[in-house]
Formats: sequence, structure tokens, C-alpha cells
Amino acid sequence: MNLNKSTLKKGLHVQSVGKALMIIDVLANSREEMSLTDISKELGWPKSTIYGLISTLRDFEYVDQSSLTGCYKLGIRLFQLGNYVAKKWDVREIARPYMYKINHILGETVQLATEDNGEVLYLDKLDSNQILRIVSEIGARLPMHCSGLGKALLAYMPLKNAKRIITSKGMKAMTNRTITNWVDLEKELIEIKKNGYAIDDREIMDGLKCVAVPIFNNENKAKYAISISGFNNSITGEHLERAIKLLVESARDISRSLGFIL
Repeated sequence: MNLNKSTLKKGLHVQSVGKALMIIDVLANSREEMSLTDISKELGWPKSTIYGLISTLRDFEYVDQSSLTGCYKLGIRLFQLGNYVAKKWDVREIARPYMYKINHILGETVQLATEDNGEVLYLDKLDSNQILRIVSEIGARLPMHCSGLGKALLAYMPLKNAKRIITSKGMKAMTNRTITNWVDLEKELIEIKKNGYAIDDREIMDGLKCVAVPIFNNENKAKYAISISGFNNSITGEHLERAIKLLVESARDISRSLGFIL
């Protein structure tokens, strides 16, 4: 966002904070260090006004001043904050340790996904340690109505949004167990939200079972989902219960790291 003078007039902005941010914006857009005079000309403010603000920014390391020229550039604190923000937004980096743990304990394929254009989009994956493995790739897409990841994401949307996706994409039968009408899917989505997890039991592929749990971002939206996939006859009983518990706990911790407030 490029700040300008009109920005300062909007809402309940504190003038001094707005002006300090505009100084940062000017420095960010400059390829070279800027003198007090340069900044004054760029913003059209008196040097005395800029000096007080930029001195404060310098003291807090948001702006750096050259000991040789006296000119200003962005400071190290902004670099640190930028890295911190980037790390918080990189769900793959945050989720990876939890995926490794789930993969190690359960021995099943672990997947991380999001919704993109009404489809499940794989963001990350760890293969199982089984001889026979589930074929999937990072960047691959799946239909939402018959996949555990998709249903986990749909369940935590407003129902009208979920229905819009389903209406747009359709409900193709992938196996003889695939739900192919909205009424039945809506009932299942309500149940998923109540339970906190979704199961795809041979709905997208014969013999395949998937358990998925939503991950919430700092806007308290189910932006991502994490899952385990394996063969239907292996994900049952205590193994299934342990998978659900691990996924729920992991999704909760990942959500917290993304800024979700319970």
C-alpha cells in the first residue's frame, strides 16, 4: 500500500503515526538513501516536522541513519518484522514438524492443503512408510465434495459459500460411495463441523480412506486442512482414533502459530 496525504484524512487515524508511516513508505520507494531535505521535498512538509518523526523511527531502529552522510534508509527492525510476518504466514514451514510427527507415529501419508478456485490444492505432502503408497503430488488438485480435505474445508465455510462451490463444480461420482447430491452433503458437513474432523471413506478412490482436520488462520477462518491417507482396511479402530486425536491436536497448534485465537 502506498500512503499519501489523503490517507491521513480517513477514519480515526492518528496524524503522527500516519506521517511516520508515510516517511517509511517514501524511504521504501527510494533506491538510494535520502537526506532530510529530500524527504521534505518529497512529502512537502517542514524539515522540523520530519526531523522529530524520523529521529523517533531511528531510535526504534525502523530507520537507519548513515554516520558518513547523515542520510536515511529503512532500518533493520523492519527486516526483522518482515521475516517474522513471512514466517507466520508460511503454513508449510509451521506445519512441517507436525506432519513429520504424524507421519512417524502413524506411518501414513500426510497432506496439507487449501481451497483454491473451488478445488483442493495440495501444498505439502509426506509419503507413508508402506510399500504400497498413495499417489498424489504437491500442486495437484482434488474435488472438494468427495475428499476428506475438501469436506473439512467446506464444513467451516458459510453454507452458502460451500453450496456455491458445489453448484459450480458439480458432484461427480468417483466411486459408488461418493455423495452426489447437496442435501446429503450438507448433512455431512454439519456433522463434520460438530465433530471437528472429516472422513473420506472410499469416496474418491476405492480402498482409500482419508481423515482431515481444518487449520484456522489469524482471521479465524479455516484456510487450510491437514490429513492422513491410507488404505481403508488399515485406518480403523484404535489406529483411526489415534489418527483423529493427532490430527486435531496438530491442527490446533498450527492454527495457534498462524494467529488463530481459540
